[in-house]
Amino acid sequence: MLADKYFLVTEETRKELHELKEPGQTYDDLLKELAQHRRRQELEQRFQTLEEADSDELTPLEDV
Repeated sequence: MLADKYFLVTEETRKELHELKEPGQTYDDLLKELAQHRRRQELEQRFQTLEEADSDELTPLEDV
């Protein structure tokens, strides 16, 4: 579904996005890919934080 929405970006940002875009790829596809990558990074960081947490800080499943 297409929406008539516009995002104002600087010329520098437009050039960077253009360089990241693969031939035949739309800007919509590129932005979806970048958003998905960002969500994955945030999820990885959450898992890393949990792995690094002291086990005393975690609640055993039996207590939930």
